[in-house]
Formats: sequence, C-alpha cells, structure tokens
Amino acid sequence: MLLSYIQAFNDGNKRTARIISNAILIANQYSPISFRTIDSVEYKKAMLIFYEQNNISVFKEIFIEQFRFAVKTYF
Repeated sequence: MLLSYIQAFNDGNKRTARIISNAILIANQYSPISFRTIDSVEYKKAMLIFYEQNNISVFKEIFIEQFRFAVKTYF
C-alpha cells in the first residue's frame, strides 16, 4: 500500500499510513513502531529512495533499527 505516496488526504498521509502499519503489527502480536530515534532528514531520504527508485534497502535498515528500539522500549 502506497498511502503516503498517493496523497489521499490534504494532511496526515504519513500519519495515517503509520497508524495502519502499527495496527497490522499489533494485530499480529508485534510491537508498534514510532520512528522516534531517527533523524528526520535520513527518514525523508529513505522514503524518497523508496518511492522514486523503488528501492527498499535504506528504509528496511531504518525499519529494522526502529523495530529493535521499539521492542526494547515497549517491553
């Protein structure tokens, strides 16, 4: 789902996508992810690479790092 990219809403695209992704994680008994410890510029770069080059590798590393942080923080 590319909800953030298609700009379905005037405001809140990324927040809505994060809520949906966290709902899926929680429904499958995984920790939610908040992306609290990532530099905003690095996050934006990773998203641009994903959307413009269809390359998930940079965002995958951020996701894994933040998931590990979430597991340590929430449990």
